[in-house]
Amino acid sequence: MEQIHTTGAPQAIGPYSQAIKFEGLVFASGQIAFDPATMEVTGDIRAQTLRALTNLRAVLEAAGTGMDRVVKTTVYLTDLGDFAAMNEVYAEVFGSTRPARTTVGVAALPRQSRIEIDAIAVA
Repeated sequence: MEQIHTTGAPQAIGPYSQAIKFEGLVFASGQIAFDPATMEVTGDIRAQTLRALTNLRAVLEAAGTGMDRVVKTTVYLTDLGDFAAMNEVYAEVFGSTRPARTTVGVAALPRQSRIEIDAIAVA
């Protein structure tokens, strides 16, 4: 088991790893819309979705894999009314390589983020 750490994504704000690499898989912790430079969450749902996915990409790349190797994501939204806008950005980022996905409505996320995305990828 290998802990993954990168400065290209926000540092963990709790007792967890950005990702764990184990037996050919990478388990990436949920990424919210933190800007890693400022540790602030800003923007509408489109901007927040792009930031969360950019953070996720940085973690996966630090683990030696990429977005094209993601097999499963979970998307957490504080407002399911944001689903369509999130979906547009998500589709642009993943292109034709679309992993399995679950989307869940939640009451709140850290730092008032409107979205969080975690992933499992092939190493």
